[in-house]
Amino acid sequence: MQFDFSKKPGKQLLNRDIDCSGEPLVSLITPYYNAGKYFEQTFNCVMNQTFPYFEWIIVDDGSTSEEDIKILETFAKKESRIKVYHKDNGGIATARNMGIKHACTNIVIPLDGDDLIVPTFLECLYFGLYFNPDATWSYTDCVGFQNQEYIWRKDFSPEGMKHENVLVCTAAIRKDHFEKIGFYDESERNYNEDWCAWLRLMGKSRYPVHVKLYGFWYRRLDDGVLSKVLTDAEVAHKSRRLIDAAAATVDTSIRAIQYPRHNKVNLFSRPVLSEWNRKLYQHHNKIHVMMLIPWMAMGGASLFNLEVVRRIDKSKFEMSILTTESGESDWRQRFEEYVTDIFELPNFLDVQNFAEFVSYFIKSREIDVIYIVNSYYSYYILPWLRKEFPEIAIVDCIHADMDFWRAGGYARISRVTDCVLDKTVTTNEHSRGIMINKYGKSSKKVKTIYTGVDQEYMNPNVISCEGLKIKCGIDESRPTVLYLCRIAPEKRPFLMLEIAKEARKRIENIAFLVVGDGYQFDEFKNKIITEHLENTVYCVGRQEEIRPYYKACDILLICSIKEGIAITTFDAMQMGKPVVSGNVGSQYELVTDETGKLIPCRQSESEHFDSRDFPELEVKDYADAIEKILSDKDTYGQMSRACFRKIGDSFSMEKTIFSIERLFESLIYDKHALEKRREMAEHLATVSEIVKDYITLFTEYVGKDQESEEVWAAREWYRKLYEQQCVRGQRTESSHFLNLSEAEARLEEIYNMRTWKIIQKYRHFMDYSRTGKILCKMRNLFRDKAGESYETN
Repeated sequence: MQFDFSKKPGKQLLNRDIDCSGEPLVSLITPYYNAGKYFEQTFNCVMNQTFPYFEWIIVDDGSTSEEDIKILETFAKKESRIKVYHKDNGGIATARNMGIKHACTNIVIPLDGDDLIVPTFLECLYFGLYFNPDATWSYTDCVGFQNQEYIWRKDFSPEGMKHENVLVCTAAIRKDHFEKIGFYDESERNYNEDWCAWLRLMGKSRYPVHVKLYGFWYRRLDDGVLSKVLTDAEVAHKSRRLIDAAAATVDTSIRAIQYPRHNKVNLFSRPVLSEWNRKLYQHHNKIHVMMLIPWMAMGGASLFNLEVVRRIDKSKFEMSILTTESGESDWRQRFEEYVTDIFELPNFLDVQNFAEFVSYFIKSREIDVIYIVNSYYSYYILPWLRKEFPEIAIVDCIHADMDFWRAGGYARISRVTDCVLDKTVTTNEHSRGIMINKYGKSSKKVKTIYTGVDQEYMNPNVISCEGLKIKCGIDESRPTVLYLCRIAPEKRPFLMLEIAKEARKRIENIAFLVVGDGYQFDEFKNKIITEHLENTVYCVGRQEEIRPYYKACDILLICSIKEGIAITTFDAMQMGKPVVSGNVGSQYELVTDETGKLIPCRQSESEHFDSRDFPELEVKDYADAIEKILSDKDTYGQMSRACFRKIGDSFSMEKTIFSIERLFESLIYDKHALEKRREMAEHLATVSEIVKDYITLFTEYVGKDQESEEVWAAREWYRKLYEQQCVRGQRTESSHFLNLSEAEARLEEIYNMRTWKIIQKYRHFMDYSRTGKILCKMRNLFRDKAGESYETN
């Protein structure tokens, strides 16, 4: 998702009923010189922090504008946590140092009066230092805005820091460590004071914690200090002199703690219950829900989660989100529109510290309901949470059973932890049946709540698709089939190509429009070329705005080997588009002869997952259905109207959210359910050590799994390097890094294998064998010796 620079933090002051009492734990330090123009937005950012345990020291550095001084005084009177000091003008370094010396806490955070921070900034940095007590400072990634727009995320490098400042000026710094270098150097008025400070700290072998979060927004102005350093030759020379002197002292052996990072194994660390005793809110007059999800990336499950937090009644519910898997959260900015408390745990914590932070979060937010959607880690922490927090209601949501992943995926582990769950929500009746009949859950504990459709958002009458097909290279008159999904094995994208070939025999000018990407996308596009389908199948990749694609096309095609109910089915039918789908999961609840066509799935996920060979009869059935629907305008019109009616009658998002709200309320106010939770907590207390070790073992498993992923990543790197060498004609017998015969033989064998089972079998071999470790070493060694020009992944 493209970063949206218009979504600046602090546009408005949030009224969250926050309890700001108690001793501060961090000190914000702001130099203020005629800074009234932008100060209100900075003020809002600070007041909107989810971690309100701060003092804010503002040093007026000899402001000459009476209006700007009055602005500062006005805001200072509004907030008791602000302390204002005045001094003669001396520059940023002198103002910051004065503020730091007045700070009553040991964590100081410089923040200029025109810069911005996201609401979770202080909380993430505080815990970044809390869980890494030997680190000196913690910092986030940066967003440049106003006169220049960019996002800044650079890996920490001691050697690189000598030549380029990859860090940011606003960070949480341990005051006692900072004091060892005398804080900021005051020998020059205008220079790169923060860069110089980081280098001097590194000269004392101090290192930082790098939190993965675009948390700091740096306002780029033409008359700012950085601009002076960059444009004024004399200022630049003086700054460079200080930088070079500091760089000469740097200890290049130090390493930053950079999140997300691989977790250490063989620690067998036990879950720690937070001793936190402060409550964030002054009044507990809402139901507080903590959502535990894997990430906020584009996908059906994320879209459902987004709709829940967007539509739920904010006057009754306080929502927060904790994610438990590392990855790019492309949709974070979307979620931020509706949720303030968003914490991506792997981006500032090690997995062994998740439990303590989660328990801190529960205590500080007084959580009433834990709502789990597709978070594998969360199931393993549940017994411990139930033992420690008997009164919290716990609900999980299952979209589908996944035989191909961890023997059933979330459905399997939901059954394992059923004794500590209050209710399991399934998003279709097929999945509910699986939970009851396959996994043995009580029918009373499983409730179907359909994902639903936002009928207002997906209203075809307000959506324009003018010129879209032309833009994609498709003539407006051509009948077009939409294939919208991840390009991944469970979606059978290569079956879709066979269907396209067969359909083209019946309808010569038919087009298939592919929207989406995935790890098989490159192979998929190559297959289009080798099968000479370039004038039939058109790929546009992943799109943020998908509504016009639904409207522009005539039919939605779903040929997956595995589904619960595909959310694309809901959306397409709301747009009045018939659906041709495999008869898998609960697709039958939506797709009938009135709304499209169900095709028997003649493959099984256990035997044919990621196959490249497909039954001719199944391909023919899909092509027949597409031909029949497109060739009869009257039938098509009837189907279109039936699709629209069916969604309106039974599958609106309003009904979905209403059902979720009633479920949460019923669990909170049901005294019998509360008593059962307390009884279970007492039972778990009798086997407390086993409960603790359950999460301990999973933490070790995560570490091992990540270690395996590193080996797998090395294998992929080597494969791509091998291909590149072959293309360039550089692969020779004298190429020492390719002459590890065992590794090379295994590599070629794996790469030539296609079926899922064989890939998994050999992946296991690569994960744990000496060959796999050789590949890791090869990759790292070759990066060091040959340079980045050979990096291909």
